Amino acid sequence: MRTLHVLCVASALVVTPALAGDVATKPSTPAKSQPSSEKKPMSLHALSANRLDGKPANLSDYQGKVLVIVNTASECGYTPQYAGLEKLYQDYKDKGVVVLGFPSNDFGGQEPGSSEQIAKFCELRFKVTFPMFEKVKTKGEGQSPVYAFLSKDHDAPKWNFHKYVVGKDGQVRAGFPSKVTPESDELRKAVDAALTQP
Repeated sequence: MRTLHVLCVASALVVTPALAGDVATKPSTPAKSQPSSEKKPMSLHALSANRLDGKPANLSDYQGKVLVIVNTASECGYTPQYAGLEKLYQDYKDKGVVVLGFPSNDFGGQEPGSSEQIAKFCELRFKVTFPMFEKVKTKGEGQSPVYAFLSKDHDAPKWNFHKYVVGKDGQVRAGFPSKVTPESDELRKAVDAALTQP
C-alpha cells in the first residue's frame, strides 16, 4: 500500500508520494551480480592454493598437465599409499602427469600436524617429491574452493586418500575412493585416458 505524506503549502494540502522508492515508475537499477557462492569456476585452473611452505600457487601453472589430486593424512590406515602416489608420479611425470597432495584433518582427526610436521613426515617416511599443499577442508563448512570444484559433479571424499583425475583442460575426469590404490589398473587407465584428451 502506498504511503502518503501530507505537506502544508500556503494553507493548502498537497498530497505527495512518501519516498521516491515508493513510486511504481522509479528507474530500474542494474541487476545485482549473483552471490559469489553461486559463481562456479569454469576450470580448476581458475583457482589457487597455498603450498605446504605457505607460498601461494596458481593452479593454472598445471594447465596442459593431467593431475591426480589426493586428500592425504599422516595417521591413516591408507597412509602407506603415499609410497604408491610417489611411484605413480615418478612413472608418469615425464608424460605430463602431476600428483597434488592436499592434507586434511576431516576424517578421524588423522592429520593433526602442522605444515612443517607434515612436510618432514612426507620427506623422511615416504621420500615424497610431488607438490604438497596446506591443510584444507574437503567438505562441509569452510570447504576449500579446490574441493568445492572437485566434488561439484563427482562424489566428495568419504575418507582420506580419495583421488580425482583432472584433465589437461582443468576438468574432473574421474574420482576414486580411498580403497582404489595408486597402483590399481582403474586409476592408471583413467590417467592414460586423460593423457589422450586435449
